Amino acid sequence: MTTASAPEELAPVLRLLRDGSPRTRAELARITGVSRSTMATRIDDLLALGLARPAGDAASTGGRPAATFSWAPDARLVAGVDLGATHARVLLADLAVRSLGQRVVPLCISEGPQPVLDRVVALVHELLAAAGRGASDLVGVGVGLPGPVDHATGRPTKPPIMPGWDGADVVGALLPRLGGAPVIVDNDVNLMALGEHATALPDVGHLLYVKVATGIGSGIIAEGRIHRGAQGSAGDLGHVAVPGGDPEPCSCGNTGCLEAVAGAGAVARRLTAAGVEARTAADVVELVRHGDRRAAAAVREAGRAVGAVLAGCVSILNPSAIVIGGSLSGAGEHLMAGIREVVYARPLPLATQHLRVLPSSTGPLAGVLGGACAAVDHALSAPGLFTLRDTPPAPAAAGLRPEPARPVPA
Repeated sequence: MTTASAPEELAPVLRLLRDGSPRTRAELARITGVSRSTMATRIDDLLALGLARPAGDAASTGGRPAATFSWAPDARLVAGVDLGATHARVLLADLAVRSLGQRVVPLCISEGPQPVLDRVVALVHELLAAAGRGASDLVGVGVGLPGPVDHATGRPTKPPIMPGWDGADVVGALLPRLGGAPVIVDNDVNLMALGEHATALPDVGHLLYVKVATGIGSGIIAEGRIHRGAQGSAGDLGHVAVPGGDPEPCSCGNTGCLEAVAGAGAVARRLTAAGVEARTAADVVELVRHGDRRAAAAVREAGRAVGAVLAGCVSILNPSAIVIGGSLSGAGEHLMAGIREVVYARPLPLATQHLRVLPSSTGPLAGVLGGACAAVDHALSAPGLFTLRDTPPAPAAAGLRPEPARPVPA
């Protein structure tokens, strides 16, 4: 459908309604600085799009009480997709990022884009069917990939663990098969940072999310927004040299990189060399949880190496919080203690006096929550609303009651 209001006129009204407080037309007109008649038109357009709904009458101050309106997050849906080296996780959510279901399946990213993206499409349609909704309800899909991504095009750029993916048209492969919903593609750690920030630490404007797994990377939130850098490679901690670290050869061709020294694979190899069998991050975490002292010591030492690199980041970026996620974070306080030991010791006190170093509270859902948040942000922006107004909402499934998304173990 077309609307009397331009998308850029509707977006500010939606931003106000998204805080959950019902408001009258007069309140919204006063806040946005437009006339009541103009605001009445904009509210009518949002009602027609299914993005707002009547919320009863305001308290009367004498005379007829004014009608209030709130936004309708269950009218449309988004999907968040987190692709790892060996798994795919897909979350279906409403516009308040409340979960309608998720799926986690094993797969190998090295199989290439076609079989992996075919599986993603199938998972999204499975979730839609289970929720009693259709692809026409989707207004956005956020996809995280475990490698560098050109954010403007959504194409992977020479990803080291993704053979066959360089330059792949991920958007073109997904968009026509998911009801034409816009597809936003980003590096997985950027979306993890966004997911953690939006759902767990919304009041923290400066945040560093660090994924410690087979690879090591970070997503940077600066002034409440993802910071990608000039070419989108900001936060690539895995290939920063560890100060004073061993000259371990790295997959990038250099030596002494953080990933080669402290990644889950490096920890597992050192344990195996010491006679403790471990191949994956899960093996290392399991050993730590069962009280293996050599595994605990190896994880703590890896934490110190991560902390040595993060100490420099603290001095440069001055974040309020550093959040540690990724598979090796399952080792708990052994990893955290090693990181904190160095992070709090090296930078100047001014940079650390209010700094928090804490484990991720979104856990394995960080990436899909971030993908869903990215999709919502796009859908409710002016460009997203321009697309949305041409696709009227389908009737919501009767009795559908989405629940808040929470970290759920795979």
